[in-house]
Amino acid sequence: MNALTEALTVLVLFLLLAGPALVGLAHERRVDRQLREARTRAARSRTARSQKSSSRSTVPSTATWYADGRRSKKLVSS
Repeated sequence: MNALTEALTVLVLFLLLAGPALVGLAHERRVDRQLREARTRAARSRTARSQKSSSRSTVPSTATWYADGRRSKKLVSS
């Protein structure tokens, strides 16, 4: 009977000492999995966004149009 009590005591002490570490390990693994999933989702949305934008016709922005106009005026006036 003493051997059983001592074995249970050792088991309980082990769980008290290792329990927080095991809970922390489980938490870290869950966070790592969530980060990995978020990274893959972001990569998928990035590729989908780049594919979508490349299929549209490109129209120069106002800044590009303005800069082109100023360049052409400089060439004509000089």
